[in-house]
This record gives sequence, C-alpha cells and structure tokens, in this order.
Amino acid sequence: MSLINITFPDNTTLPFNTGVIPQDFIDKLTADGKKPLAVKVNNQICSLTEPIEINAKVEGVFNGTKEGCSIYRRSLCFVLATACRNIFPKSRLLVGHSLGYGYYYTVETCAPLTDGDIALLETEMRRIIRADKLIETKYLSYADACRTFEELGLKETHHQLKFNAKSKIAVNQLENFTDLYFGPLVNSTGVLNVFALKPYQEGFLLRFPSQFDTENLPEFNDEPKLFEIYSRYKKWGSELNVTSAAGLNQLIFDKKINEFITITETLQMNCIAEIARKIQKKETAKVVLIAGPSSSGKTTTSKKLAIQLQSLGYTPKVISLDNYYVGREQNPKDENGNYDYECLEALDVKQLNQDLLDLFAGKEIDVPQYDFDKGERFYNGTKMKLGKNHILIMEGIHGLNDKLTPLIPAENKFKIYLSALTQLNLDDHNRIPTSDNRLIRRIVRDYNFRGKSAAKTISMWASVQKGERLHIFPFQNNADAMLNTALDYELSVLKVYAMPLLRCVTPEESEYAEASRLIEFLENFCSIPSTAVPNDSIIREFIGGSVFKY
Repeated sequence: MSLINITFPDNTTLPFNTGVIPQDFIDKLTADGKKPLAVKVNNQICSLTEPIEINAKVEGVFNGTKEGCSIYRRSLCFVLATACRNIFPKSRLLVGHSLGYGYYYTVETCAPLTDGDIALLETEMRRIIRADKLIETKYLSYADACRTFEELGLKETHHQLKFNAKSKIAVNQLENFTDLYFGPLVNSTGVLNVFALKPYQEGFLLRFPSQFDTENLPEFNDEPKLFEIYSRYKKWGSELNVTSAAGLNQLIFDKKINEFITITETLQMNCIAEIARKIQKKETAKVVLIAGPSSSGKTTTSKKLAIQLQSLGYTPKVISLDNYYVGREQNPKDENGNYDYECLEALDVKQLNQDLLDLFAGKEIDVPQYDFDKGERFYNGTKMKLGKNHILIMEGIHGLNDKLTPLIPAENKFKIYLSALTQLNLDDHNRIPTSDNRLIRRIVRDYNFRGKSAAKTISMWASVQKGERLHIFPFQNNADAMLNTALDYELSVLKVYAMPLLRCVTPEESEYAEASRLIEFLENFCSIPSTAVPNDSIIREFIGGSVFKY
C-alpha cells in the first residue's frame, strides 16, 4: 500500500497509508483537551471518517467556530429527524427558517402536535445522544436512493434527485433512518448534548447554543414580526406549490419560470406599496429610516419606495448616512486596531440631528459629502430644504436604533427593517440560510462593481456578520414595517455569476472551505439567464443592468 504525508497544525509531517481516516490520528488534532467535530483537509471540510487519499494539510474543526457550529447544528437536525421517525413514523417533519438560535419545525401528523408530543421528541433525541450512536455515511445508487426517500415519505428530497442526479448518492444513516445532508456531520451523537425543543406557534423550535458559548443555550428572544413575514411568504409558496429547490427547478424545466418571476416581483412591489400606504397613514412621518443587513437590497428598496411615495403625492428626498461619517482621524477602531466604520460613533450624530431639526423647521441646510479615499467630510455647496409634501428617506445600518436620531420625536419617524427571507428549502430537512442568500449576492456585487474576488468577500464576511449582530439585529423589532427582499428565483440567477467566481478560490486559500460549500449549495439550482430578470428588480443591484442609478 502506498504512503501519503499528513501535515498537522504544529507543522509536523507524518507518513500514513493511503485511505487513512482522520479518526485514526485524532489525538494529533486534539487542542486544549477538546476533540474536533470534523477536519479541514487541504482547506476542505471533511468528516472524521472520510478517507484521505492524497498528501494533505489537516487541522481540526472545533465547536465554537463558524464551521464547527454548522456541523453541530446540522447533526442535531439529523438526530431530530431520526427521533421524529421513531416516535411518529407516519408523520412528515418539515424544517423552516431560523429564529434566534433555533430552527422552526412543523410536523404533519393526523392530529395537531401537542406540548406532550414535543416533550416526547426531545426525550427520544436525548436517548439517541446518551447512547452515543454512530452516524454513518454510505453511498446508494441513484435508483436505491430514489426508492429509499420515496419509502420514507421525503418527497422533496426525492424530487430534488431528478435535478441533481448522480450515479451514486452519499446519504447519512442513524439507527434505522436514512437522510441526506449537505455537509459533514459528527461521527457519533454523544457530543450533541446542548439543545432543547421549545413549543412555538404551530410547531416548535430546535434550539442550540451560539458560537460564542457552546455550553449553554442563549436566552430566547422572540421575533414575532419577522415570524409573521416568514409565515406569510411560506403560505404564498405553498399556494404556488413552490416550497423547495425542486419546485423551483420543476418550473424552470417546464419552461414556466417567466410567469413565476412576474408573480414574485409583483408580490414584492405590492408589499412596498403597502408600506408606502402605512407611511401615508402615519401623517406625522417626516423621515423614513431603512435598515437591514448587508446585501438585503436597501438601496433598490429605497428607490422603489420613493416611486410608491411619489404616487401618493409625496416628493421624496434622500440623505445618505455615509455623508455623516466623522472622518478617519476621529473614527473609532476595533479590538484589532482597524477602523470600525459600522459602530454608531463613526457617524456625526449631533450634526445629523441638527440638520434634521432644521429641515423639519423649514430651514435650508448645507448637505455634507464624504470622500472615502481621503477619509474626510466636506461641503461642496449642495443645499436642501423641505417643502410641504417632501419626505426624507435615509438608509443605513443604524436606522432602527433611536440613538441615531435621539432629538427626533417618534411620531416623525417611520422605520423599515429589510431581510432577505427566502421561504424555499433545499428539500424536506435542509433549509436555506438567509445569510447564504446575502453572501452570494455580495460575492456577485463585489466582483461586478468593486473588483473583489470571492475569496476577499468571504474573508470579510465574519466581520460583516459581527457588525449585524451588534448594530442591526437587536433593533429589528423596533420597526414599524418589515419587508422581505428575497426573490424565490434569485439563486438560480445568481448561480450563473457566482459559480465561476467561487471556482477561482484555490485549496491553498483558507476561504476554500466556504467556497466549496457554496458551490455544493448552488448545484441544487437550475440556472436562469439574466435576461429573464426585470430591469427594476432588486437582483439588478447585484448583477447590473438596473434601470436605477446607484
């Protein structure tokens, strides 16, 4: 048998037989007494039981890291699916969206799910975890996989095989249950002991620890407005029979996608029009504050909202919060010594509030400008004054935080929160994270308009998400209205642009693991050409060709 060389995090290199599995040398990967949940092999995430056939650099993937937490949560989902099959063998478990540190699930049974049923599920999960059951990966032929998922009632998983057909299908096995997950799982259940099931609405939440405290469940913070938006879109998707990647792919295959695109865009425009009417109903509103996480489509939404407000008799004017940066010399720095442009202190809150008060009093103001190259604020003679029917629109990450506008009375503000909440799942048990939707949008936009590689965008994403956790998400329930900016066909469009960029990330780059994961994710979608996208769509903000100027 031939030998391969394995290089470990301490830079030692040892020979092993070809086909060695990481579990065989796990002691070399243990850090601070903790064993990894999986490994990176040449910067690709693999399970502890996946054979290594080539020379490789290998490092552990631990709980408490982004990748480790994904593996932990994905494995918990498998345990839940197994427990549900054991307790309710004729039921159908369906995963929904994330809510706080948890995933929302429903179970289709002959009778409504009770709190006692949910308690039984949790008890069964804990039995499986205490027993430290093995999670195996094995391969089935295409025909056997189709037959297996059909027998298990996993109809979306079965349907999706038609559009991502392979001669052999990797599946996961736990006890007598077989399922399919996109990404490695832990090799045994014993490490998955921090979780809880919480009854919620018509289903329950599978709650899990955060990346920053893996030993405890965080306090539950309800997000009823966001849940209502999600439920509304989920109902809409069910009515159109498009609730999964397979449903979308079937429309593309049947050449019916153009009608779906029109319906989807119309629904979103109707929602924006509804928000405009709410602003009109709040007669004292003088400024509309729009906030949302990165790549949620704030700029296009602002422009579409302005059109709707004009149709109601308003004359919208825009003030960019970027123009109120304090400047590089006064800008705070983060713990790493880098300029923190996302903290509230990076903005001249005092000047902003004074300008708003002057505008509302009928005074004319000098509108500041900001030179990003020099890191300086300046004035170029631009003036602004509000008339009787004028209304201001401001978009930025701090829009929902009242510390941004402390001098402006609440009755003069209308706050809008944006989120790209796709109602689609990949299949029965694999959800589509909203952050993936936004990351793919940003990868495409950063390359098209900022000249950044996919690796560069991926490398910055953790910092972007940190800013969102600190400055956006805590204030989302302060919104007067919420808008879902996801379009359920968009991943099929973005795929055309993103795949070549992701494939340029090499195994020598640390971002390769994430790029590989996103490639595998996007392979679940059939492609839609950009010519099918309307020129006023939010998607145009990322792929180009918009009727709007940015």
